[in-house]
Amino acid sequence: MRDKWRVPMHCSYIITFISDDRPGLVETIANTVRKCDGNWQESRLSQLGGKFAGLILVSVPQSGAAALVQALSDLNQGDISVSVTETAKKTTSPDVRTVSLSIIGPDRSGIVQEVSRALAGHRINVIEMDSKVSSAPMSAEMLFEARISASVPEILNVEQLRNSLDSIADQMTLEIEIA
Repeated sequence: MRDKWRVPMHCSYIITFISDDRPGLVETIANTVRKCDGNWQESRLSQLGGKFAGLILVSVPQSGAAALVQALSDLNQGDISVSVTETAKKTTSPDVRTVSLSIIGPDRSGIVQEVSRALAGHRINVIEMDSKVSSAPMSAEMLFEARISASVPEILNVEQLRNSLDSIADQMTLEIEIA
């Protein structure tokens, strides 16, 4: 009788996939997750360069974990490339806070590399980043835009970070704002 009330242990996995874009692709993955009693928790899906790619966080009872991993691996036999990775146990540090950065300016090679180097140099961890290149409304010049969410150590010298980012902004003709 005690087992009836026991909460089953769950595993969490990140599914990454890429495929030619087509109708039914998300449904194929969702059906596979559901057939193994998995629960789709969070995702980032996007069409990029004629392909459709995604990151999906799912949880599944431990009893169904092996079946889920196998079923998703079986999808690799088609036109979908799938990878499954077990998540790490969450560890949070009380000595961090979250900041947002926005970047905009003429598109050129090296923007992400320079900004990410400056962030890493200040022990800042990128949590999420969205970027795109689009045509400027008036000049049709190609513009790079990015939004970054990052965890920052409490002991960070914000003025030093601003100076590092201002230097990059000046060199690459960018606007970089920290919020």
